[in-house]
Amino acid sequence: MAKWMKYVSVLMVIVAVASLNLSSTCKPKVMNNNKLIELSLNHPAVPSVETVFIENEDAAAISELTWTLLADCEFRDVYVEELDAYYWKPTFGASVLEKEGQDIFITGYMIPVDYDEDFYVLSRYPFANCFFCGGAGPESVIDLRFAAKSRKYETDERLTFRGKLALNANDVYQMNYILEGAREYKP
Repeated sequence: MAKWMKYVSVLMVIVAVASLNLSSTCKPKVMNNNKLIELSLNHPAVPSVETVFIENEDAAAISELTWTLLADCEFRDVYVEELDAYYWKPTFGASVLEKEGQDIFITGYMIPVDYDEDFYVLSRYPFANCFFCGGAGPESVIDLRFAAKSRKYETDERLTFRGKLALNANDVYQMNYILEGAREYKP
């Protein structure tokens, strides 16, 4: 019953906001080359508020990173005295090393690790089959380091993110693949 009431409350807020007439205070805007451009459209048929993000204007400068490419990595057991344990040390293949530091995008499943710390991992596989829970290897997850505080993501949301690829072969407290400056992306 309480869950139903929550949905009704959210619906009422949406209806209230939708009924506001903001046409006299807003003009359509377009985001282009990271600059917000205000359009002067004085035709009554044109919506009064619209923000459009043109994400792929620099599509040539960004490339897709695939999970198959990330599998170009070999792991060997290395003893870490500080932990008194073995861990898998990666040796990245040439195709992975070539992508290091590049602006890339990748699609996968969200795995929330710590909501309070804004710590999320993007996985090749859904939660039940991911590296942490199933039989997949460490090459099947990438740490998302957001450019700004992110929204709360749900487990197994399938999304695409953009950022710069960083590789980690030595810090056992970090993942092997890291997406620096991560933000949602629509290719």
